[in-house]
Amino acid sequence: MHLPFEQVQRLAFSSNQHVRWLFFGGVLVAGALAIALFVGIAGPVIAMAAAFALVAGMMILADTHWGFVALVAVVFGLPFASLPFSIGFKPTFLDLALMALVFVWVLKLAIGQERVFLTSPLGIPVAIFMLLALFSFAYGLIHSSADSFTIRHFAEILLGISLFFVAINTVRTSAEVVWVTRWLMLGGWLAAIIAVAFYLMPVSFTVSALDRLARFDYPGGTGALRYIEDDPNGTMRAIGTAIDPNVLGGMMILVAALVAPQLVAKESLLPRWLVWVMMATATLALYLTYSRSALLGLAAALGLLGVLKYRRLLVIGLIGLALLMLLPQTQDYVVRLAQGFAGEDLATQMRFGEYKDALILILRYPIFGVGFTGVPDIDLYLGVSMLYLIIAENMGFVGLLAFLAVMAGYFMLMAKGWQLGFSPKLEAILLGLASGVLGALVSGFFDHYWFNMEYPHMTVLFWLYMGLATATILVQQAERAGPSEAIARQLSANAVTQVE
Repeated sequence: MHLPFEQVQRLAFSSNQHVRWLFFGGVLVAGALAIALFVGIAGPVIAMAAAFALVAGMMILADTHWGFVALVAVVFGLPFASLPFSIGFKPTFLDLALMALVFVWVLKLAIGQERVFLTSPLGIPVAIFMLLALFSFAYGLIHSSADSFTIRHFAEILLGISLFFVAINTVRTSAEVVWVTRWLMLGGWLAAIIAVAFYLMPVSFTVSALDRLARFDYPGGTGALRYIEDDPNGTMRAIGTAIDPNVLGGMMILVAALVAPQLVAKESLLPRWLVWVMMATATLALYLTYSRSALLGLAAALGLLGVLKYRRLLVIGLIGLALLMLLPQTQDYVVRLAQGFAGEDLATQMRFGEYKDALILILRYPIFGVGFTGVPDIDLYLGVSMLYLIIAENMGFVGLLAFLAVMAGYFMLMAKGWQLGFSPKLEAILLGLASGVLGALVSGFFDHYWFNMEYPHMTVLFWLYMGLATATILVQQAERAGPSEAIARQLSANAVTQVE
């Protein structure tokens, strides 16, 4: 007996539907069991972190611009967090974010999805600086071997510098510049909120929060808290999740410099009231670090913005300075500033000692320095609280001159590009990024975290600002040149769909 064709088709379709539902049901049950097992073994916090990392990884693979979001979240939120397992070493969240972003960009170049590789006028100087760093690292291996910690963190430094090229090759439209800048502002604001909250809440709460992060290799306990001159009976300094108050202060220089133009620019990237809240939070977080170098860096950044374009920022800065000098609550800070300028406090005197020792090392190994792995002489040590001296220690005068050449080229490029004229929105972004770099360089006279293997995330932030500012100029030049050049520039760009 033969069944009609329509009935056979219905039976087959019904059968296939049952098989399909059974298959999907089996996958869901297996997935649920796997998740439950993972949560039971690793714990809910680690399981949640793994799920977040998986989702973030898929988003980065789909679009490199989400890589910037992940990187900003790690740099500002959990810069020292490591995975809770080892593969010979414990990869950090920063490692994963950096490698994912750079890997996806390089992969797209390799398979031809990205057909244009931009270098910009700064590309060759930056590449030379990277090559000199690599040479100095190899040169230092002659007298000191490298452990896994040193190799990994040096690789992070190189990846951080390479973000300059990633930024100018993946941020190719004004919408993308705005996209990345907004996330930088929001990520920095998050770091400021955490820092202020940790400072104002009871010490027991802060210690408990840091203890919970200890499973990700964060320093926990009361030992993580920082005080002026390391006196537990003295004034506590804000650390947030940056651990070091000076490092947090450096972060807030960059955040405040980027946010400040949005206070007075014709077009703001975010609601004006929110920008004021963000600026107040970042400034308060910087103040609570009691970092004098960060305060000087912020003053330099705001001064540049006020002199070049936004005069009202000079008025705001003068009001802030008057409050700092006159309020009773800030007098201890003023005294500490005066002691620092006079060289009377212990921290400043220790810095002077470091400078003297660093000069001895540099004069003994002046050309290429001693590398990054150690020193060849027993009477020397590697490390000094100044950006420029630590570069000279690691890479000699050759490396320092290369760095200064990059910085000079950067500001020349910024000045030349700015004079060509920008839209109010892009102009505020460009000047904020440029002033942030200036503030970092000024603070670098008294601190070393911008080029230090213990704080690779600060190198990441510094060169991300450099790359994004350069990308802003290239975008403006392309869009002013006309549709044909703008289209050619965007051939390999992944456009960000965003309502301005």
